[in-house]
Amino acid sequence: MGRENNTSVTEFILLGLSSNPVEQLILFGVFTAIYLVALMGNVLILLLVSLDSRLHTPMYFFLGNLSMVDIGYTSSTIPKMLANYLSRDKSISWAGCLSQMFFFISFGGIECLLLGVMAYDRYVAICHPLHYGVFMSRRLCALLAAAAWVMGLTNSAVHSSLMSILSFCRGNVLHHFFCDIPPLFQLSCSDTQANQAVTFALGGAVILGSFLGTLVSYVYIVMAILRIRTREGRLKAFSTCTSHLTVVSLYFGTIIFTYIRPNSTYSQEQDRALPVLYGIVTPMLNPIIYSLRNKDVKGALRNLLIKTSSV
Repeated sequence: MGRENNTSVTEFILLGLSSNPVEQLILFGVFTAIYLVALMGNVLILLLVSLDSRLHTPMYFFLGNLSMVDIGYTSSTIPKMLANYLSRDKSISWAGCLSQMFFFISFGGIECLLLGVMAYDRYVAICHPLHYGVFMSRRLCALLAAAAWVMGLTNSAVHSSLMSILSFCRGNVLHHFFCDIPPLFQLSCSDTQANQAVTFALGGAVILGSFLGTLVSYVYIVMAILRIRTREGRLKAFSTCTSHLTVVSLYFGTIIFTYIRPNSTYSQEQDRALPVLYGIVTPMLNPIIYSLRNKDVKGALRNLLIKTSSV
């Protein structure tokens, strides 16, 4: 059958978040709304960043990259999940499964790295404001963004390559809404120790490295803010970080819990809701958080609406 040399499974069955028909219709409506909000919000951020010259700064350059990642992030899983809720055929081919995993892990890794880069940007802006233009030059910003994309794609390519050589003979039913590393490990009848070691090593480097870099940046940011004498000055400095800090808090906890732990502690039934938080909800909330808590973005949106209404 298809891939005789290393597996007897040619497709997987994605059961999704529920097998109840009524609940599936409810979930279809909920995730359709989330997907539309995520797409519209992130596309709007991209438009504002590209059209408003006041947003042509490093901070918003990285925010634009984050919006592109979030569009890809949600698009790698939600369309297939929505199609499955409306169809009796919930299968996905082996190639489709591997492709879905590749893109999901790619965008997840890039998001981690971009959040770390954005934390460094806030560190430079608050701790070295007089040298901000020198430290965060256009060339450096482009290099940092490119590095995040290359590292995220490379990390995912390694995981996908190692997954492609595993054998699957313990069934093909995934109690999940997409193809992810931990549930696929549980279905494999191959020795996955090498794969798990790579997941810990590369996943730790990308996820924990980005998280620790973000943490260190905020330690210095807090120390710098505390040295500001006036309460108004401290609030103004901290307000430039609140949007990013909110996104970081939402994102890193669940993704660390999912990937940086032993495979033996993973439960398909219990842990399938975690990726909803970091892979679907957070990309939807990012543009909302950055628009509602950011006066520059709100100003750019106001100007865009005024220009549109006057045409």
